[in-house]
Amino acid sequence: MSETKIGNVLHPVGDVAAAVRFYGEAFGLTPKFVDGDRYAALDAGGTTLALAGPEEDVTGGVAAASFKVPDVGAALDALTAAGGTVVRPAEQGPHEVRAVAKDPWGSTIVVYGPR
Repeated sequence: MSETKIGNVLHPVGDVAAAVRFYGEAFGLTPKFVDGDRYAALDAGGTTLALAGPEEDVTGGVAAASFKVPDVGAALDALTAAGGTVVRPAEQGPHEVRAVAKDPWGSTIVVYGPR
């Protein structure tokens, strides 16, 4: 069984507080975690909607599935071997190591984990 899972759907926003209010009022989503104007994780019924403010927007404004993996470096090696490309190499973020990649069809993917 794979340890990889979709950890969240990353959604870049210009104003985290306003986006938390909007998704709360429009869809009843509740915050699980808020890191000021950088980031908020909302409970979307078994999936996390990750609202990334400008400082935390690693994708350049593109929504992306975020894959939580046990080892980001190993995941990037597997991703490139399978035909994907690394757009932004692994870097330490405020809460985890993360990288940005694209699948062979050009879709943006965030890969993150503890190392």
